[in-house]
Amino acid sequence: MQTVRQLPALREAVAAFRAAGERVALVPTMGALHDGHLALVEAAKRAATRVIVSIFVNPKQFGPNEDLAKYPRKELADSRMLSTAGADLLWLPPVEVMYPEGFETTVSVAGVSQVLDGAARPGHFDGVATVVTKLFNQVQPDVALFGEKDWQQLQVIRRLVADLDLPVEILGVPTYRDDDGLALSSRNAYLIAEERARAVALPRALGFAERAIAKGDDPEGALAQARETLAAAGFEVDYVALADAETLGDPVAGRPMRLLGAARIGGTRLIDNIPVTTNEHG
Repeated sequence: MQTVRQLPALREAVAAFRAAGERVALVPTMGALHDGHLALVEAAKRAATRVIVSIFVNPKQFGPNEDLAKYPRKELADSRMLSTAGADLLWLPPVEVMYPEGFETTVSVAGVSQVLDGAARPGHFDGVATVVTKLFNQVQPDVALFGEKDWQQLQVIRRLVADLDLPVEILGVPTYRDDDGLALSSRNAYLIAEERARAVALPRALGFAERAIAKGDDPEGALAQARETLAAAGFEVDYVALADAETLGDPVAGRPMRLLGAARIGGTRLIDNIPVTTNEHG
């Protein structure tokens, strides 16, 4: 596996892939890799002949009181995992390469980015849209893969690509979970043992709510019960919401819906989401 940190070397490597007629996939990450990221790499290997993984802890998507400084960084371990997994190239740009002196541009996606996590974390999705646009321009992939755990992020990126006519196919990969149902996340490393044991309340609360809605119970009652369940487990709830799966606005009859939740336990903010199996409510 090649590891490159400067843009000319990246472009040279990608040009060689292109010259050989190969299809290029990109898996953007912030490192601290786990089996969920490796599932993205495996999906990328099925979708393309060359797999590029980027690791960049993007300062522009962290708020002023968020965890940029302590976000886990495991460059050596990540590199070994990716090499074993069969990635072809690791794009590992330093901050000064991604955001050179004088950098002034922000990419903003309205609508889908302004609710839920967008409301709870102002500016977050501007940072995501900006760095993803840069990564797409740097790597120029045929296809890019993102985990469905960050469902709102995935929809923001789909909107970005559609609106700007970017020539990249976006593939979502189902959420990878521990045996007890907790979605894998780099931030799970923050959880102490007692918090980790209680964290499973998040996927379970969403699951109970989804089943209630699917059988015809009042959605608002199901959402309220999920919030109460999380509060009883020691969570501070940011939101539990039923939304249109694409726009993340209010559900619309006949369109796919998604149930999404975000809550804090101790000092750790967890997010999760699941599809809703009925379109009767909206």
